[in-house]
Amino acid sequence: MEIETIKKDNTCIVSVKGRMDALSSPEFEKKIDELIEAGEKFFIIDFEKVDYISSAGLRAILSSSKKLKKQEGHLLISSLKDNVKKVFDIAGFSSILPIYETVNAALENI
Repeated sequence: MEIETIKKDNTCIVSVKGRMDALSSPEFEKKIDELIEAGEKFFIIDFEKVDYISSAGLRAILSSSKKLKKQEGHLLISSLKDNVKKVFDIAGFSSILPIYETVNAALENI
């Protein structure tokens, strides 16, 4: 898994590439934790290049979202591929996390 971050206004856009599974999810969570500790509060997680997500990946996202809520921050999801969106839907994440078609659509709602 590869993780890239860019800052746009007050929002940190985190682009993830590859698989988000039991092996790679701790790396994702560590990166988000570091950004939160550095003062970031508003995140868009760009899943455009994620081909697979496991329950470990979902847990990492949920954990990060909970940490941000405690600090009055927000975590939005964007650009889910159909197979990854299906996992979000089955797990019920589509009803608890805001999901947008594109990063730009998410930026308009942060």
